[in-house]
Amino acid sequence: MSRIALRICPLCEATCGLTLTLADGAVTGARGDREDVFSRGFICPKGAAFGALDSDPDRLRGPLVRRDGRLREATWEEAFEAVAAAVPALVREYGAQSVGVVLGNPNVHTMAGALYPPLLLKSLGTRNLFTASTLDQMPKHVSSGLLFGDPFAIPVPDLDRTDFLLLLGANPVESNGSLCTTPDFPGRLKALRARGGTLIVVDPRRTRTAALADRHLAPRPGSDALLLAALAHTLIEEELADPGALEEHCDDIGELGAALGSFTPEAVAPACDLTAAEIRTLARELAAAPTAAVYARIGSCTVEFGTLASWLVDVLNILTGNLDRPGGALFPLSATAPASRPAGPGKGFALGRWSSRVAGHPEVKGELPMAALAEEIETPGDGRIRVLLAIAANPVLSAPDGDRLDRALAGLDFMVSVDPYLNETSRHAHVVLPPPPPSQSAHFDFAFNGFAVRNQARYSPAALPLEDGRMDESEIHARLILAVSGLHGAPSGAVDERVIADTLARAVTDPHSPLHGGDPQELARLLTGRTGPERRLDLMLRTGPYDLILEDLLQAPHGIDLGPLRPRLPGVLKTRSGRIELLPDPIAAELPRLRAALADRPAALVLVGRRHLRSNNSWLHNVPALTGGSNRCTLQVHPQDADRLGLVDGGHARITADGGSLEVPVEVTDAIRSGVVSLPHGWGHDRAGSRLSVAAAAPGANVNQLLDGTRMDRLSGTAVLNGFPVELTPLP
Repeated sequence: MSRIALRICPLCEATCGLTLTLADGAVTGARGDREDVFSRGFICPKGAAFGALDSDPDRLRGPLVRRDGRLREATWEEAFEAVAAAVPALVREYGAQSVGVVLGNPNVHTMAGALYPPLLLKSLGTRNLFTASTLDQMPKHVSSGLLFGDPFAIPVPDLDRTDFLLLLGANPVESNGSLCTTPDFPGRLKALRARGGTLIVVDPRRTRTAALADRHLAPRPGSDALLLAALAHTLIEEELADPGALEEHCDDIGELGAALGSFTPEAVAPACDLTAAEIRTLARELAAAPTAAVYARIGSCTVEFGTLASWLVDVLNILTGNLDRPGGALFPLSATAPASRPAGPGKGFALGRWSSRVAGHPEVKGELPMAALAEEIETPGDGRIRVLLAIAANPVLSAPDGDRLDRALAGLDFMVSVDPYLNETSRHAHVVLPPPPPSQSAHFDFAFNGFAVRNQARYSPAALPLEDGRMDESEIHARLILAVSGLHGAPSGAVDERVIADTLARAVTDPHSPLHGGDPQELARLLTGRTGPERRLDLMLRTGPYDLILEDLLQAPHGIDLGPLRPRLPGVLKTRSGRIELLPDPIAAELPRLRAALADRPAALVLVGRRHLRSNNSWLHNVPALTGGSNRCTLQVHPQDADRLGLVDGGHARITADGGSLEVPVEVTDAIRSGVVSLPHGWGHDRAGSRLSVAAAAPGANVNQLLDGTRMDRLSGTAVLNGFPVELTPLP
């Protein structure tokens, strides 16, 4: 007997609603939920393969503990006892900074991954936090922190109402969007053009997104900040800038012209490999559009000047009066965001409050560069990382120089992985704690609702009960916190109840909170929910901006539509001045380096990554339904470069860069511009000891092995993963 259940898809940032078919305790089918208030039935191949991922036979069913050098099956109690016996003792001997924590991208796709890691870090007292942000989006957090005082105040394009969209370094038709939570991104781009709007795509590859555009510009990779600076210069020079009502909220508008004076289209054009006329035309079109939004993503972030590019995106939105404006770029308001407060000065945003031990990399948003993790483990001395907790992370494939990190992980005194698979990273762990399949977990998007193109709230209870031998992901996290903090054996629910008590104690004394003046104990009794995470969600909704409670979401299984994005300035500003600080000191100090780049001699051949619709980083290569077809690890090369280098389609080449060499299959295509090659990331599933049978059959090559980790965006510590020089040699 089959039944259906609703579930928000956790496999990318689009957060589409799914209708699951269930039979005999398993997911037998998945389709789009047509009544979902946000996704309206849209589904991509990843969502359609939800059942295959959920029932993957390679998923670990219970914990593993290393005994006599080998990982062996163990009970949950044995696993947490091993953690409790090792971690506190090592911390007592070597100090809190001997512990490192690595958070991978999948954390933001689960409730537990959002709720518990901050508590884990607090209980450990370590400053050694490394996350996927410094391999992806950290430049945008830094630029937003410097501009607005809040690294999470990231404006998103108002896709459903804009007249003009300039999209750089992003391929949302295949990625489904990033830092812009958008079900059916392709449909929204088509709707933009159907209503008479304009789509301009800037990308060195003719992607599926570029194929939808009115115009596709293919500049030299890594030149995004120069192009954006030239656009801003043109707006100012030709007196096209019109911030409108934004001007009263901005500092430093008058100084921008001088700061960007060197970046004329004529000066920038050779470095971008575009014409000055193309740049000026684009600036004029942007200024003339009734409404417009500039949106840039990973291709413009994971480059040498990623933070400057991210800053200039918002500078353009401000200069054209399109920031915080319907049809422009607006700040979403999540249902679990704190209730609004009166506008005024805040604490601001600071960089470099501490530095990494070995290379002295400055802290950014409480994090250190992922590219520095290996050296922090390898290098002897006080504060060497001896204990590592890896939560849903596979940095051996995602970080530069995975071979070095692979060797470093083998030398740890103790390692814990919270991961459903024995992958290239978790195979080094002393304890592996596997969460259950997504069908057996509840879901709410704490992170992605803060980047959504429409305000809404949706909650999915677990579609299936936990199987025997499984442990809820939230309980795994709670028990891990207790084990590392010397409280092993305490009830796991105590972690959530402590958070609830502390939150209520602050809320009742906060004059801006909806719970101000209440009795904490009485308010705690009002909270509903069968689990600690549900009670915490209920509390966050009650202290949020929409007067919601958990029961409202339970009574609306397809979600609650909270309306289109609305202007929120100056309320979102948390800078010390209480205004948009348009030319902050760290940005101004970095501009001379960008000017110097105008004189750089470009490399003959550079590499960029690429996204696949049926993949997400290194996650999904073990699902047969998502392998093959276009989802292949090939090196794309332009025909002119192939002829010049003696490469043939279907042949092989050796590609060499800072970190070493790889042998890769060649795909000759005119979908990439000359002087550029492309290899997707997330591959390299060929290491002994992992248990990914499907992925191992077609392992591909780990593109990040071409990097040694020394190339970074200075302001954010983000690894340069795009636009770096490579050399190619044909192989027989």
